[in-house]
Amino acid sequence: MFKNLISKNAVIYPAIMLFVMWTGYLLQVQGVIQDCWGAIIPLVPEGLKGVFFSPFLHGNLEHLFGNSIPIAVLMFLLFQFYSEIANKIFFLGWILTGLLVWLLPPIDIFTGQYNYTCIIGASGIVYVLAFFLFFSGVFRWNMKLLTVSLVVALYYGSLIWGVFPEELFGTLKEKSNISWQSHLSGAVIGSIMAFVFRNYGEKKKKFIWQFPNYYSEKDDKLWQEYRENHPDDFEELPYKKKDDVWEHLDEIRRNS
Repeated sequence: MFKNLISKNAVIYPAIMLFVMWTGYLLQVQGVIQDCWGAIIPLVPEGLKGVFFSPFLHGNLEHLFGNSIPIAVLMFLLFQFYSEIANKIFFLGWILTGLLVWLLPPIDIFTGQYNYTCIIGASGIVYVLAFFLFFSGVFRWNMKLLTVSLVVALYYGSLIWGVFPEELFGTLKEKSNISWQSHLSGAVIGSIMAFVFRNYGEKKKKFIWQFPNYYSEKDDKLWQEYRENHPDDFEELPYKKKDDVWEHLDEIRRNS
């Protein structure tokens, strides 16, 4: 049963991403990857390779776990419900977010001082997926996709606070190591892509009887039979009762 309900790519792609993320962390632990190799270093040419490799690197296990679960869930939702454009959204969002992070100068928001920063982690991709899934359902106004939007908002709505520097909230005694630039970039790119690709992929279904000038001989026959079998319904009735008649006819047509 589930074989026909769950897309194969919705399982394979998240599994591959998690495998590479955990492999990257093991290489870090073993000392194979050291210092800022593979990290995004804003405005520094050698930091451009981090656009491709930084999502596979993490500072510690807590950082890795924190990104692994949302990556698995959000990638599953993307490839399950947006299968036709999922690859394009995922990889294009990944690259564009990394490039935007690289272009953002790492300046202290209070002192204006430039900070040489190495940015690693998959949180930028998490924000791309979360904001795309939420706004895509809203822009398309498709009930199934809106349900996905509500699920994302319910479980990951708190991500919105991650686009702001934590220092702004005055709750930190020390400088935060969280890259709000990655979060902000992912949120912006994900939202833009939701709008740009709003007409791609699955479209809202429209039944043939909803089109103008629709006529069906079968429907006409059902209407005549109903008039003959229910003459009382065609007396002078309150407006609400007439609506009930049409709903009843609509139900007959759908079930026939």
